[in-house]
Amino acid sequence: MVEVGFIIFLFYSNLLMGEFERSGGGQGRSLAWAIGDIFTGTNFFIAAIAAFVGYMFVEFIRKRL
Repeated sequence: MVEVGFIIFLFYSNLLMGEFERSGGGQGRSLAWAIGDIFTGTNFFIAAIAAFVGYMFVEFIRKRL
């Protein structure tokens, strides 16, 4: 569970950093706007799927080694 949570944390932190880069929509806007922009149902679905796939991959590698 911790591994899945960590993958989701990394996903959202990456999205938040991307909002404030030169090409992101967060230029000149507030942190509250950026948080509201990235915490959507679609992004959570993508994060959950990526976390599950990442967890399965790590468990596969652990069992092989």
